[in-house]
Amino acid sequence: MSVSPNEIKRVKSQGFLLNRSTDNFSGRIITENGVLTAAQMRCLSEAAAKFGNGTLTFTSRLTVELPGIPFEKIEDFKAYVAQEGMVTGGTGSRVRPVVACKGTTCVFGLYDTQALAKEIHDRFYVGYAGVTLPHKFKIAVGGCPNNCMKPDLNDLGIVGQRVPKFNPEKCRSCAKCAVESGCPMKCVAVENGKPVFDSEICNNCGRCLKACPFGAMEETETLYKVYVGGRWGKKTRVGTPLNRLFTREEVLDVVEKAILLFKSKGETGERFGSTVDRLGVEKVEKMLISDNLLKRKEEILEQVTIGGASC
Repeated sequence: MSVSPNEIKRVKSQGFLLNRSTDNFSGRIITENGVLTAAQMRCLSEAAAKFGNGTLTFTSRLTVELPGIPFEKIEDFKAYVAQEGMVTGGTGSRVRPVVACKGTTCVFGLYDTQALAKEIHDRFYVGYAGVTLPHKFKIAVGGCPNNCMKPDLNDLGIVGQRVPKFNPEKCRSCAKCAVESGCPMKCVAVENGKPVFDSEICNNCGRCLKACPFGAMEETETLYKVYVGGRWGKKTRVGTPLNRLFTREEVLDVVEKAILLFKSKGETGERFGSTVDRLGVEKVEKMLISDNLLKRKEEILEQVTIGGASC
């Protein structure tokens, strides 16, 4: 290898990963929330031909990698994509690029997932860029309980929710209840001419809210279910759902508390799910509901942490 191990490590921290059996690298472009403009896509296509091997690949974290970039062209490549406001990164023991499903445009989406993902990106991927964690920390934003983005297999996952709200005064006691027949979870039963909801089965998908032609189902605000400690790979762990739903502002606070908890209580080399299991789910949930972590934010951020992520 003509590129030294120290240089390989240095550029990896900037989002350039060595291509196997070569001296070339893949430059990882951060998309913030999985969205690129047409101008940015043109820029990347041109950059792939100019600096790389002419191809683009897409990662599971909704980033774009351009393979085949020679070491000596890395700085020129960074300057070229910066013309369209793009940067490289997404590696190391820190908050990783945020992934979001297409809930912004999806017929099943309960809110603007891309807007929430962008806010999380700005506050915690960019805002916490210099914060070393015990390992990588992945965040996924899902628009509904279909869970296309698999939020519960991320260190922290967010899923949109709409809790059914029934207005009996508008119910006409139809012979065939549209709310009952339209529920994909089959959690609605008609009793005495009125729909009754089984909260143990209902997943708050919101499909019932527009089912009644007489408006007996009323619109509700979007709330958010949060999973903590999910992981996929060599070792798997399904994320633990917190016991309550959160507003948008609350969910942003929970994200920050989880990052601070991981930094303050995590051990080098362990993923957040292992931290959750070691401390105990009940204790972790209390810490995430309380504001104590936010009050200790400056103290926690000054704490020296050695990262253990190798990929």
